[in-house]
Amino acid sequence: MVDFYRLIPRPTVVITTVSQSGVPNAAPFSFNSPMASRPKPLYGFCCETSHDTWKNIQLNGEFVVNLVGADFGPLMEKMERDYPYEVNEIAECKLTEKKSAAVKPPRIGEAYAWIECWMREHVELSERSVWIIGEVLHADVKEGFFDGALNVDKANPIFHLWDDKFLTDAKMTIYRRNKG
Repeated sequence: MVDFYRLIPRPTVVITTVSQSGVPNAAPFSFNSPMASRPKPLYGFCCETSHDTWKNIQLNGEFVVNLVGADFGPLMEKMERDYPYEVNEIAECKLTEKKSAAVKPPRIGEAYAWIECWMREHVELSERSVWIIGEVLHADVKEGFFDGALNVDKANPIFHLWDDKFLTDAKMTIYRRNKG
């Protein structure tokens, strides 16, 4: 069987968390999705149980989804490295920490949008992975990137296919639904 996930380009985000002592952590994730908009907005992502991201979320219950563009492509390998616990990957990548509106983990200033969440629940998928469900507390986007919908050309989101294969230069075609 073909590894099915290699057939599906997935939006790549960078999740930021903080340790118990307040040291930021940042890591890219591509198995992620909005889960609901009402009655409470929910966002979910898959994380390996050995990751610092999961450890920090278990300790603090909070995380920020940083929506990033093609300019983050060269940073993916650096962000995926297995740094010792409490090494600040945001600083390692020479990115800017910005204060979040509703949670302790910082935003990454170079992202084009942010979704701030607290963990509502999690589902153990295997010994190695967990699906984290976050309730969205606050969402924000940089000026000029949103006019009723994301300006895809300006944001130029990055998508993960598999391994070190990433896609960019997203083009949006609008298909109108037949409502009649």
